Amino acid sequence: MDQTATGSDMMIGRWLWRTAKFVGGLFVAVHIYALILFFAPVPGTLNMAGRVVQGTGVYYTWVPLEEMSPHLVQAVIAAEDTRFCEHSGVDLDAIRTALDERAQSGRVRGASTLTQQTAKNVFLWNGGGYARKGGEAWFAIFIDGFWGKRRVIETYLNVAEWGDGLYGVQAAAYGRFGKSASELTRFEAARLAAVLPSPNKWRVNPAGPYVRQRTGTILARMDVVTRDGLDSCVWD
Repeated sequence: MDQTATGSDMMIGRWLWRTAKFVGGLFVAVHIYALILFFAPVPGTLNMAGRVVQGTGVYYTWVPLEEMSPHLVQAVIAAEDTRFCEHSGVDLDAIRTALDERAQSGRVRGASTLTQQTAKNVFLWNGGGYARKGGEAWFAIFIDGFWGKRRVIETYLNVAEWGDGLYGVQAAAYGRFGKSASELTRFEAARLAAVLPSPNKWRVNPAGPYVRQRTGTILARMDVVTRDGLDSCVWD
């Protein structure tokens, strides 16, 4: 028997075992962290850390949902995910529609839910790739089941980026309108939602033609959200 080959196989086996233990431990640790975040505010995200490394300021203050204007919930549901109360973290109908549109016209349309965006912001990183998208879908389903809708949208509103290092609605409200998140008007909530999910591309102040038009669209959709109770799962 070739002892050199045997020794090499044993070394590979040890590395594979160590890698498996590391990956398994990381998987468990992240899920424990997710369970802790049901009770505790998110201390920070990879996106925030990246800005700090780049030398950019980060402005972030966690506030409970009770200290936010209810218009904010209506606005982000109207802008990003009108089926928020219906799906279980991942909207399979929206994914099928996006795939059909891509097959017919080549147009790529996003199908990420608010829950998926929350999962990405809290546990993962920006950018594409099947690994990240798969992790995003898994964590979206996990937090939808364990956190519930109210905690998901509370977390989303606290960690979403609004450009210039502003994270969460409290920092965004002070940075863009000089007031707390609890004082935002219906129009101001719609204007903040209008720049999602590209707050560094589109501006709240000064708002360009696209953001002004989208603000009007969101205001109209907010009426539908209220009329049809599309935010009812948040307040139940």
